[in-house]
Amino acid sequence: MADADPAPGTDPPPSPGSAEPPPAARLLAVLAIVVAGLCGGLIGYAVTDLNCEDGCPAASAGVGVVSAVGAAVGVAVVSVLALRAMGEWNATPPGARQRRR
Repeated sequence: MADADPAPGTDPPPSPGSAEPPPAARLLAVLAIVVAGLCGGLIGYAVTDLNCEDGCPAASAGVGVVSAVGAAVGVAVVSVLALRAMGEWNATPPGARQRRR
């Protein structure tokens, strides 16, 4: 059964907007996660390497990997929350935002 056409002079009901964030925002989020992982890994490796008297390459590498994963996960959580908020903001019709105030 086909949907009935709206009566003349009336507007069709608004379609829901997409809550998907823009591609540029998603790319920036991925780049931020990668940069945070690299920085966390380098900081973890450097701090462990400087504090170990014998060099300790295995310990430095292990702490570097754990630091990289921790930093990347932390930035990923913040990125996901920011992208979800951005998507919901873009999907909300302007009239709905004004009515809530």
